[in-house]
Amino acid sequence: MNVLSIQSHVAYGHVGNSAAVFALQRLGVEVWPVHTVQFSNHPGYGAWKGDVFDAGLVRDVVTGIEAHDAFTQCDGVISGYMGSVAIGEAILDAVARVKRANPAARYCCDPVIGDVGRGVFVRDGIPEFIKSRAVPAADVITPNQFELDQLSGRTTRTFADTHAAIDAVHALGPEIILVTSLHSDITPGDSIDVLGSSRAGRYRVRTPKLPVAVNGAGDALAALFFAHILRQNSIAAALSRSVSAVYGVLHRTAKKGSREMLLIEAQQELVQPSRIFEAEAI
Repeated sequence: MNVLSIQSHVAYGHVGNSAAVFALQRLGVEVWPVHTVQFSNHPGYGAWKGDVFDAGLVRDVVTGIEAHDAFTQCDGVISGYMGSVAIGEAILDAVARVKRANPAARYCCDPVIGDVGRGVFVRDGIPEFIKSRAVPAADVITPNQFELDQLSGRTTRTFADTHAAIDAVHALGPEIILVTSLHSDITPGDSIDVLGSSRAGRYRVRTPKLPVAVNGAGDALAALFFAHILRQNSIAAALSRSVSAVYGVLHRTAKKGSREMLLIEAQQELVQPSRIFEAEAI
């Protein structure tokens, strides 16, 4: 399996491609990473070095890959943090090129907009671009709860609200929606829900809430979920396997008290999670 991953990259830590690429490779997926930014570390530290890449550079790298007739063998494209609307346009152009070469290829958009408590943290124009252009072009999207609200134009305080928001986002185009970090009126205070939805059905996985606050877990989860969807095309199986894997990594991270996700140290969890959380039909 071959996946084109167009995301941010940090040298220190695991977010964007620094989380997704290794997670996919550990599953045996061949990954072609294209970076939208190159930072020393996640900006959450308060100080960092590096810059957002020019959209022309992203297009050039994609064109170079395409020149080797690689896109006929590309099974999917995944995108994350965009950096600018122009980079978003370059990503959608890459998706179109891949799908022309291989109509069976699928596109997974992680609609990075913001998060609960932090609000919107991307540049002006990007939330609108994601909603009007990227999400309608995607086969799979992986928003967190805040991003689901942004895309649906709703507030998801209850489980019924969540279903209505998911229906609204499905209407924008994506076949499959993975909602991460979900808390509603039926989520116990010591737990966290992840919900997978397609027009054929919806499933939930509930895990204990861990005493850990690291960046990149959502990026790894999106990549793993997409890989399992490409391989099995089963929402329930992809949800169970990806959530169980990331929980295992975060459990190790919490145990060690690390500020960064211990993706390498806990890599066995990616292929053989120590605890399996089954997906429940809802």
